[in-house]
Amino acid sequence: MKNLLLLLFLAGSVFTAKSQKKAVTETGEEVILYENGTWKYSRDSNPGNAEIPTNKTSFKKHVDAGFLVKSTHINMGIWLNAKKWSFKKAAEGEDAEYEFELKGKDLYGMMITEKIEIPLETLKNVALENARSASPDAVIAKQEYRTVNGKKMLMLQLNGSSQGIKFSYCGYYYSNEKGTVQLVLYTAQNLMKEYEGDIEEFLNGLAPVE
Repeated sequence: MKNLLLLLFLAGSVFTAKSQKKAVTETGEEVILYENGTWKYSRDSNPGNAEIPTNKTSFKKHVDAGFLVKSTHINMGIWLNAKKWSFKKAAEGEDAEYEFELKGKDLYGMMITEKIEIPLETLKNVALENARSASPDAVIAKQEYRTVNGKKMLMLQLNGSSQGIKFSYCGYYYSNEKGTVQLVLYTAQNLMKEYEGDIEEFLNGLAPVE
């Protein structure tokens, strides 16, 4: 399931149609309809264009997150519970630096790092466009700024579908003058509630490493 979900979410423009038309939903939102039966919000109607709220809660790494997986590119790392999570270096040529898996479960993750500074709002747009390259109906289900281990980060949850498979993608995005990190988890939509606690615990391990 891991490879299938990753392929559906991050693949190129597999489902781009040659012709399209616009329509308006019952709630007044403009959408684009494609010949293959898929659709997506038009840029002006996308709920993700709303102002990003700030969560006033201060998030910190879990007490059981005692193992540090440190980036070799920037001064960031992820504290995790090694009894629950397995990880490995991503294969050469892949965008991710590390890949993660909740042991025995269908919840997977990756940490993408680069040395350039990117505004959080730009990162949001990049994440959404990447999702729509494989799933034109992908939308931002939740977005908010959070303070995580003392740093301002963007939390995004994106939902989409492809070939009848509904998936969700949830992550933290952080950037400063030393670089950018995207820490993301993905699974099927019907499993999101089951893994909600694991997702929060894992993502809250993202922290600067001095």
